[in-house]
Amino acid sequence: MTLYIDKASIFHLKQPIAVLTLLLLCSSAAYAQLPEPSPMITVVGTGTAEVAPDMAVVQLTVTREAETARAALDANSAAMTKVLASLRDEGIAERDLQTSNFSIQPKYVYPSKQSQSADRTPTIVGYTVRNGLTVRVRDLEKLGGIIDTSVTLGVNQGGNIAFTNDDPSDTIAEARKRAVIDARNKAETLAEAAGVSLGKIMQISEHSGRVSPMPIVQADMMASRAAAESVPVAAGESAYQVTVNLSYAISQ
Repeated sequence: MTLYIDKASIFHLKQPIAVLTLLLLCSSAAYAQLPEPSPMITVVGTGTAEVAPDMAVVQLTVTREAETARAALDANSAAMTKVLASLRDEGIAERDLQTSNFSIQPKYVYPSKQSQSADRTPTIVGYTVRNGLTVRVRDLEKLGGIIDTSVTLGVNQGGNIAFTNDDPSDTIAEARKRAVIDARNKAETLAEAAGVSLGKIMQISEHSGRVSPMPIVQADMMASRAAAESVPVAAGESAYQVTVNLSYAISQ
């Protein structure tokens, strides 16, 4: 048996192979023309700057319990109204007062395990109303007195004082400078150890935030006070940290 293949058939059989070969050759040539990645030194620098806080954020909560939700809410509202009025009298602006975590919750009593009754349905015996208030105090000298007065007027939960700064931009800028200096010192050390020189900066990025523990005052507002004096507080310092990533070109 003899197999006959004409020239046109051979052309069509070879055409895909020829195209593939041509594409591979073009790709190899293009890859060969790509520039080699420039050698770089990449480092991470950290800078921290401290500043005395000029503002405090404090949580004040009024909790009241009663047999009915209405009674609990009325008692809670009466106490919170007095607290708000006192804060305004102390010069706290409306923008620095914010209601938070308001809730009305029933109080349940569950049947005893020793009960012979088949009914295990819990019974509502009262209601608890909580009204939280977030207060920004911009005059720290008033902070202790504000807490003391608020407890007298009905606040019985809260504390969690966080000291902060209204505008920390200057402090963050100083931390940023220190981070860059730290990064460059590390890069210079690496370059010297490797026997090369630093070129221009190729990439730079940063991350900033507060990382140091903030001074916190956690107070049990329900505890009796030993004396009619303002609550002692210590503001300490606020620390701000910036981390930068620098990539330097290596100059031979």
